Amino acid sequence: MTDDRARPEGWEGSDDRRRPRRAWHLLVPAVALGAGLLFATSASTAQGTDLRGGRFSQLTDLVEQQSQQVARQDRAAALLRSRVAAATAAAAAGSTRAADERTTSAPLRLAAGLSAVRGPGVTVILDDAPRVSGTPASSNPDDLVVHQQDVQSVVNALWAGGAEAMTLMGERVISTTAVRCVGNTLLVQGRLVGPPFRVSAIGDPAAMRAALDREPGVSLFRQYVDRFGLRYEVRTGKDQRFPAYDGPLVLPHVTLP
Repeated sequence: MTDDRARPEGWEGSDDRRRPRRAWHLLVPAVALGAGLLFATSASTAQGTDLRGGRFSQLTDLVEQQSQQVARQDRAAALLRSRVAAATAAAAAGSTRAADERTTSAPLRLAAGLSAVRGPGVTVILDDAPRVSGTPASSNPDDLVVHQQDVQSVVNALWAGGAEAMTLMGERVISTTAVRCVGNTLLVQGRLVGPPFRVSAIGDPAAMRAALDREPGVSLFRQYVDRFGLRYEVRTGKDQRFPAYDGPLVLPHVTLP
């Protein structure tokens, strides 16, 4: 009678049963050799660096270095502009035409953000969820941080609510101001800033608060505030003071027709 039951692995009852075992002994060294080559290649490529996080870390460091360089150049440029303004004012002190031109351009300078202003308004503060030990509120890190679109939604809402002047992290916001995301930080007019993010505006506080409540992007952010513990705060200020914008006004990539 033939025994049809399954044999234990490695059973050596016949030559046919021994063939898979001999094949396995030949396969083990081949696999080991391939793994060794893979590890050697990975080590040579990495050269002691983290292959997964190295590029991102280098990019962040590069942005930080360039941001510091831009800050130094901005300070030098601001000093030169102040000297030019003083020289221009001194040269035009005795000119009636120059005085008339300054009077005519005053409203335009205010609208362009080139004049210091003060008045009542609001300040909106956005911040990441606090880091606590234990299980985080969400397994997705993006749920726990402020994003570029969150800050942009606040800026848009304040303009829609009648803001007459605005600052972002103390920087005067003008028509060419852009908010760019760099990791969990923002690049504002060449300066790298991190949370908490502060957006201040001068205007009717009630109208701007109402506009914030109507803005869909702000409403979505407040849902994340309630669910994951991010921060959203609106403060009213009776006497806010904003500096004049003192950055470059020339757009190097724009050509008038």
